[in-house]
Amino acid sequence: LALIIDGTAGFWCKLSFENGKEALKPLQENYVDVVLMDIEMPEMNGIECVRRLKPLKPEVDFLMLSIRQDDEAVFQSICAGASGYLLKDTPPAELLVAIQEVKAGGAPMSAGIARKVIQSFHKLKASPLSERETEILRLLSQGMNYKSVAKALFLSPHTVKTHIKNIYGKLHVNSRAEAVRKGIEDKLI
Repeated sequence: LALIIDGTAGFWCKLSFENGKEALKPLQENYVDVVLMDIEMPEMNGIECVRRLKPLKPEVDFLMLSIRQDDEAVFQSICAGASGYLLKDTPPAELLVAIQEVKAGGAPMSAGIARKVIQSFHKLKASPLSERETEILRLLSQGMNYKSVAKALFLSPHTVKTHIKNIYGKLHVNSRAEAVRKGIEDKLI
């Protein structure tokens, strides 16, 4: 890959590493525009490496290059700070275009990965809970009881019980534990 990049006019491979751990310090100390990052690496995976470097180098674009196509890898990469996600079978010419695209502010993705991202937005649905109900459920998930929630939110215990009753109804559950579990599973809290 470094040979392809170095052999193309306008491109230069400045650094190359075998694992994420050995990349941390040099990438902090050197100026680079784009980092091509594999996910599956020894010692530290690429997602963790991006997660650590992005806050320190916000101007750098991280472009994931992986064989992994699973939702978890894709979304963890994006959440960690990746600007794009390509599969390793991407032809070299397309890879070079993707590097230019990410440098220009784009977010290049292999077609199948882009489809996954779009489909995830189709799956998103608005929370059935009001802001206050979400806040109460979040406090319950932190182990607070009804009275503590009421005190923390400056509400009467009766008002909190009413909100909790509404939460149970909207989530179709019958207990605090079920409500918290469903809230976490459905990413409501």
